[in-house]
Amino acid sequence: MPHTPPAVPDFTQWPSFPFEGDLRIKRLDDPVPVEPPRKGEADRECTACAAPDEAYIWVGERWRVRAMDRPTGLPMVLILESRSHLDLGDLPNLLAAELGVMTVRLERAIRSLDGVARVHVNRWGDGSSHLHLWFLARPYGRLQLRGTFLSLWDSILPPISEEQWRENLALVAAWLGEFGGRPLAEPSRIQWQAPASFSDSSREESGFAESEVGSVIEAAGETDDGLGSTDDAARSTDDAVGRIPVPRTDPDQPDPADQSRVEEADRPGATP
Repeated sequence: MPHTPPAVPDFTQWPSFPFEGDLRIKRLDDPVPVEPPRKGEADRECTACAAPDEAYIWVGERWRVRAMDRPTGLPMVLILESRSHLDLGDLPNLLAAELGVMTVRLERAIRSLDGVARVHVNRWGDGSSHLHLWFLARPYGRLQLRGTFLSLWDSILPPISEEQWRENLALVAAWLGEFGGRPLAEPSRIQWQAPASFSDSSREESGFAESEVGSVIEAAGETDDGLGSTDDAARSTDDAVGRIPVPRTDPDQPDPADQSRVEEADRPGATP
């Protein structure tokens, strides 16, 4: 008897669904008896543990925040990571409480950016065993981007300008720095020009170079098939930011979360 493929689900008719036209459901693979180890499990290296602080836009005693290696279609895409090599369910109570504080703080920082309406917080974890939460900013007024398909739209929309992206990174890092830790992202340099160059093309008049097109958030970004996994996609941003210091008020103000201490017995595998 011929196999009749099931009808496509109702969400393909939602206004937020990014695709149109004829769609076909993939054949479901047979389940595997043993799942392969993720990055950071068994003998597989953990990219997050090996990454230096300079690969992040903000670092604290127990948390770090990193960005993509280039602008994407959304105003901001960031990843919050624990320093300790722990997964979500492995967090001791104090780190679990701090995760709530850091989630709210980072959401507020991203939502403070111009043109941001909402911040979606996601945790998948199929690519890496090291705890990492995704923060995706939905542009204001873009109602078609509401809901669960925002990460797909990030791969479809044209990337924002590199200058705006760097400025957004610096603002978020400065916001977090007000509560402690160390902000590392800085806005791009001002590229001064002599008056004689004003007759050049409009692109040169702006003093900005065009950014590369392409997005690094993929639907398969949390799988381990090499197609834009989180560890490959979010590479170091050290070369992607400028070197103008971000002015901050009272940069030495301590972070209440960073002042607390986790007892050694309650944080197995914690990194100093």
